[in-house]
This record gives sequence, structure tokens and C-alpha cells, in this order.
Amino acid sequence: MSVDDSRPIWIQLVETFSRNIVTGEWTAGSKIPSVRELALTTGVNPNTIQRALSQLDASGLTVAERTQGRFVTTDRALINDTQQDLASQATDAHIDAVSALGLSLDETVALIRERWASSSS
Repeated sequence: MSVDDSRPIWIQLVETFSRNIVTGEWTAGSKIPSVRELALTTGVNPNTIQRALSQLDASGLTVAERTQGRFVTTDRALINDTQQDLASQATDAHIDAVSALGLSLDETVALIRERWASSSS
């Protein structure tokens, strides 16, 4: 995981773990790695991992079962809503970036179409 020093690591982890869920890397209903495993694979302090996972629990994306571990929600509507939220955030960041470069909407759409076509071939 690459870390952005301008933002708290736990927030970046929430985003990364959320992406793992919406992309199906962590499938609905599946058990996710333990805090210790995630700390080892990400190189992040276990307390920071726990903070991020607590946020996912609070949002409903994960459910902690006291003796069994932590699992991804089976609520597909929540997963889909989260996917839309992440896509909206990425789109807003893209709009900000291309607007700052002076591109118009038409130029931006044309560029997206071009890049989309080249990335799917």
C-alpha cells in the first residue's frame, strides 16, 4: 500500500478495505484477514488497522463476530451504495484535476472515451 502523507493512514486504509469489498476481492459474507495479518501485509501498526476496521464496522461494511473474526457484510445494497460513493469521489477528484488544467467537459469526455478504449484492449 502506498501511503499519502497528507491524509491519516487509517482513513486511507478504510478506503482501501472498502475498495477490497466493492471489487469483490473480499467477497460478501467472507471472513477478512485478522488485524495481525493485515498489519503484516500492509506494514501498518495494528492499532491503526483496528481503527480502520472499527470504522468499517460502524458503516456496516463489516461485522465483527466475537469469537469467529470479522466478516464482510452480505448486504449487497450497502456494498453497491459504497461502490457508488467511491466512484463519485474518484469522479469528483478527476473533475477537479481536469478543470484545473483548463479542459472543457467535451474535451474531458473525449479523453475518457479514448483512454477507456485503450485500457480495455
